[in-house]
Amino acid sequence: MSLGGVHIIKQSNKVNSASVIFLHGSGDTGKGILNWIQFLLGDFSLPHINFYFPTAPLRPYTPLQGELSNVWFDRYSITPDVPEHKETLDEAGGEIRSLIQKIGDGGIPQNRIIIGGFSMGGALALHTAYRFNPGLAGVFTLSSFLNDQSAIFSEAKSLETPLYMCHGDRDTLVPISWGQKTYKDLTQLGINAEFVPIKNTLHELKRQEIKDLFDWIQKILPPQESDR
Repeated sequence: MSLGGVHIIKQSNKVNSASVIFLHGSGDTGKGILNWIQFLLGDFSLPHINFYFPTAPLRPYTPLQGELSNVWFDRYSITPDVPEHKETLDEAGGEIRSLIQKIGDGGIPQNRIIIGGFSMGGALALHTAYRFNPGLAGVFTLSSFLNDQSAIFSEAKSLETPLYMCHGDRDTLVPISWGQKTYKDLTQLGINAEFVPIKNTLHELKRQEIKDLFDWIQKILPPQESDR
């Protein structure tokens, strides 16, 4: 299955020297999460960074009794104690690797690319950074998770990519305790990670959360001399 289209927010200066891939949650689209961020922040851009918002392919989704949904991978249930659906997860990883390759063909090296996402999109971002495409500049997750026996814990190819995690303290779909356990398990592998609880927040994005994320992105991907 291939991606369902990619929305791009271009850099505001003439030169593009870095990129961010932002993956939506289950049942959403790239345009949908872009609209969400624009609702919170207004129209946005950064001087030297392009933002990519791809859409997951339509696939049967077990938690919806097999109905088609825009999801990055299938899941046996929305709990941490079940196995990952490795076949569809690895298939999605291949599609994101292809997108990273296209960005690289446009002149952006891997160490100038950040990947991240919301909920399920954050889980795929973690697999991308540590299993499928090591060497990226950074990875972020928003209200996200890994299953207890995630392949990352046994198949990680690199642990060098820094990680930024945010999670709503009142999330009922992906409880903050699940996010905290994911953070603990990843830091025990040796990953340099930061975990930020978001107060009074359900399974959603908040304005200050996105502003803080953008500050982190600019710290990881500062302008280069050619951008000035």
